Amino acid sequence: MVNPETPFWQKTVDSQIVAVTVYNDQALVTRRAVVSLAGGERELVITPLPVTLATDSIRVSGVGTAVVKLLGVSSDRLQTTEPVGEKVAQLTRQIQQIETQKRHLQAQIDALSLQSNFIAGLREKTEEPFSQSLARKNLSLSETLDFLNFLGSQYCEYAIATGECKAQLPELEKQLQTLRAALQKIQTHQLKENLNVIVGVEVKEPGEFELEIAYMISHASWQPLYDLRVNSASDGLHLSYLAEITQSTGEDWLGVELTLSTAKPGHSTLPPQLKPWYIDTPMARMEDIAQRSMPYPPAMALPMPVFRSPSKPVKPEIEEENASETVGNPHPHQGSVVTLKFAGEGKIPSDGKPHKITICQQDYPCRFEYVAIPSLVSFAYLQVHFQNNVNGMTLLPGTANIFRNHIFVGTTQLENILPGEEFKLNLGIDEGLKIERDLLEIQVDKKIISNQRRVTYAYRLIITNLLNQAANLQLTEQLPVSRSEHIQVHLIGNNPEIEKSKTGILSWVLTISAQEKQEIYYQFAVEHPPELTVVGLDI
Repeated sequence: MVNPETPFWQKTVDSQIVAVTVYNDQALVTRRAVVSLAGGERELVITPLPVTLATDSIRVSGVGTAVVKLLGVSSDRLQTTEPVGEKVAQLTRQIQQIETQKRHLQAQIDALSLQSNFIAGLREKTEEPFSQSLARKNLSLSETLDFLNFLGSQYCEYAIATGECKAQLPELEKQLQTLRAALQKIQTHQLKENLNVIVGVEVKEPGEFELEIAYMISHASWQPLYDLRVNSASDGLHLSYLAEITQSTGEDWLGVELTLSTAKPGHSTLPPQLKPWYIDTPMARMEDIAQRSMPYPPAMALPMPVFRSPSKPVKPEIEEENASETVGNPHPHQGSVVTLKFAGEGKIPSDGKPHKITICQQDYPCRFEYVAIPSLVSFAYLQVHFQNNVNGMTLLPGTANIFRNHIFVGTTQLENILPGEEFKLNLGIDEGLKIERDLLEIQVDKKIISNQRRVTYAYRLIITNLLNQAANLQLTEQLPVSRSEHIQVHLIGNNPEIEKSKTGILSWVLTISAQEKQEIYYQFAVEHPPELTVVGLDI
């Protein structure tokens, strides 16, 4: 514990967080404070600070009318107890209120029980007189029924009310147990650990001094998120670029100047160095083993070089880097480091929960294209192509939620998209294009020509555009590819005409008008010696 009596030469400084730069797994926090210096101070104490900060990263500077020489920085751990008086009073009031409700409920239950007992006693006392009166015809049947209905309705009403009151008691008791446990917990004094940063100073001239302290702190991170909304009618794509920030540093970031960066501070700026990669012969290896087994003194045991794989890179030394500040709101990128700055928009509490802020929103013209592989799926997949603005922002790798015509399609992972770079987005199956694929014939030639058997296959595909606009379609089929010199595959006919690739891929690029059909036909032949069995030709 620090002595609560502050020495005359020591001054406690009340600082505020003014700026935070969030990196991938840590943050750079900047605090400022204005302090009046009389001239006799030798230490300025900034407290309390979280213990999760890296003490070796603390940097201090300052300006002002006072002339001050900063001598050094040190840190000290401090254990304190949080004030709990108000919390105790609040919990005590809640417990008293619930106990009062319990007493009122119990009183109602006792009263209802008394009324129920009275009705039961009345029934017992009037049972015999009623029977005699009925026998003597002193009471009519309707009067008797009215009295019985009165007894039954009153007894039922009291029973229902009693059950409702008793049902509330366990819930109130449960609330009481929870509140009492919370009260006991906060009444148990638990020490809270903080950090003091002590700045040694030499005040040469008194005056006002603005002190700035910066430090790195863990338990903070951010990642980019995207909402991509595609409108088929307008051929446009709306992008919402978001940042999800999470921090549990022990400090709330409220109303601060917030910067998000992809830089990696603390990593070495020097490239790793390679070590020698030795190789040798097996004989030398055997000699090496033999020499190691000889009873020579350790100083004389000279190991021979042996074969080994390339050495792993040398672990980089941890070096401190000053975080560069980029002016702008937000700035797209600077070199290979992306920096996004938000003046006064940082409101991120230290609760460990993700908090989202909008980086920007952008509309892009886009081009739709359908891709189909009929041998696998009888429908086409819709893809959208767009280009990032040449003067726009770098889109960092992150998760994107895809919406098509206000309907959620799914999620995808965006890669790094630089300004001016094109990108393709998959929107899933679109049933607006229907594809039928038929095997028209399998013909085996009866004649064997040049000691070769020939089998011919023919396919027809019918593409129907059910959409209200024309569709650009890339349709792909494939031919078998031979791995044997004795088996040959020939494309002998196709319409529209195309050439097959070396891997047997047939690809047509088509434009199909709205509500129209288009046919594709292709034919291929497989030739092989008649005694040879072909494996893998599954049609």
